[in-house]
Amino acid sequence: MKFEEDKSIGGVGEKIGFVFSYFIFTTILFFILKFTKKLPQAWTYLHIMAITLAIALAGILLKRLLK
Repeated sequence: MKFEEDKSIGGVGEKIGFVFSYFIFTTILFFILKFTKKLPQAWTYLHIMAITLAIALAGILLKRLLK
């Protein structure tokens, strides 16, 4: 009996893992910048999220362009 791997579940798991690791990285970066006082006074967690999202999207775009 042959069992095929369900590829739709793998794709969902990969996306969930990406989002989970994105939030962990963003949170750690925010606290590092906050505790070392390198974060501008007016900036919040959302500013750091926007910066890391822009970097992540630039990486995905570059990966697709170089394919």
